[in-house]
Amino acid sequence: MPIKGSPGPSRIRASQKSHSMQRALKFSTALLIWFGVLALVSAQTPAPLQSTPKPPDVPQAWKPWIGDYGIPASPAASDFVVAENGGKILLLERPKGSDNPHYKSVDKFTPSAAPPGDLGREYQLFLSSSRERLLHYDDTDYDKLTPDANGPNQLQIKPVKPISELREAALAAAPPVEKGSFRKPELVELTTLDPAIHLDIRYATANDFLGTPVYTQARAFLQRPAAEALVRALHKLQPLGYGLLIHDAYRPWYVTKIFWDATPPDGKIFVADPSQGSRHNRGCAVDLTLYDLKTDKPIEMPGTYDEMSPRSFPDYPGGTSLERWHRDLLRRAMESEGFTVYEHEWWHFDYKDWREYPILNIKFEDLHSGRGLADAN
Repeated sequence: MPIKGSPGPSRIRASQKSHSMQRALKFSTALLIWFGVLALVSAQTPAPLQSTPKPPDVPQAWKPWIGDYGIPASPAASDFVVAENGGKILLLERPKGSDNPHYKSVDKFTPSAAPPGDLGREYQLFLSSSRERLLHYDDTDYDKLTPDANGPNQLQIKPVKPISELREAALAAAPPVEKGSFRKPELVELTTLDPAIHLDIRYATANDFLGTPVYTQARAFLQRPAAEALVRALHKLQPLGYGLLIHDAYRPWYVTKIFWDATPPDGKIFVADPSQGSRHNRGCAVDLTLYDLKTDKPIEMPGTYDEMSPRSFPDYPGGTSLERWHRDLLRRAMESEGFTVYEHEWWHFDYKDWREYPILNIKFEDLHSGRGLADAN
């Protein structure tokens, strides 16, 4: 007989079961909290920008020979690419006539000596009598189409009409009428945000793809959220030894119209249609590259800025391992802060909120700047 006032066996078992359930519930709750903390920490810890170790540079003697080779006057002939990957020299073939070309591997070898000279196969690299670099392949000579290494001079096109004539027409025109509601623009001058943001505004110089200045001032602006995201990307790159060099950011609409009207049809994929406006016009696009914090020199990339060739594509397989590594590092840094690379230009990045801002046509001289703030007068 149980003692009066004490629980019976069934009550004891029920109580033990209740305590077990409470312990299990507490343990489960603790696990949920722990995994929640881990998830939060993981979400707050940025993925490393260096997805692979930094590769060594190509031997200096080979640098001038890296690039694209072809026959400019022959639209049917293939182009060839001399590239480097993993210490090997690659010869790639690229058929003409495609915006997204396919590259076929022709050969791969370890360089034992610098060209010019016979590479021991059916092709060779050599200097012509006029000191032009040529690729001889299958009994045909192909001219080097791209500049040696990454020279400072901009590759240029011949404008369809004189720029002075196009400027007059563009200033007299009006941007497309847009429907819907947009955020109030707040353009921020980038150089006021961080001294590690440097400028090389090509369109304010003759060293642009048109060969003449188009901007009246060498300045760079972005909408405030995009500008702040750019600074965060910069702060991720600085510990690795890199700063950001800005070539272009906010672009008045009339300049977009000049670019479009000046560019021949085969180069239209590299310029925005003014009837649609551009993300530059909305203050949510930036053209940029990396520079070395120690030397202040721009980092070599697989292609030059504003180059109207396949070397501008973000997935172009040519150049060197180190150039592609730097190109991809820039892309990872920018994409980690809400930017997206443009499919035809490794240097062009659009901010995620670009649709929320209107097309602007404010000239640089009509913008005034305080500490990180610019408004129309």
